[in-house]
Amino acid sequence: MNDRMVMLDPTSEQTPARRQLLPRPETLEGLTIGLLDISKPRGNIFLDQLDALLAGKGITVKRYSKPTFTRVAPVDLKQQIADEVDVVVEGLAD
Repeated sequence: MNDRMVMLDPTSEQTPARRQLLPRPETLEGLTIGLLDISKPRGNIFLDQLDALLAGKGITVKRYSKPTFTRVAPVDLKQQIADEVDVVVEGLAD
């Protein structure tokens, strides 16, 4: 089994930047989880279900939305998320 994970960059960069994965928490207990809706159709349905699942386990959840899926998240939104949560799940759909 290969323990190596490859993350693909969905941008149109000719040579995407190589980034090291951040360490993952061993548990979500005691952490605040951010759910970021990128504003694609039906992404909120997935995040609503995830929110209910996490809240049902007693995990603190904060919700965020990008103004549009066609652009990267505004810097102030990214900073707010970084300041307020420990882990982020980004939801998209179509």
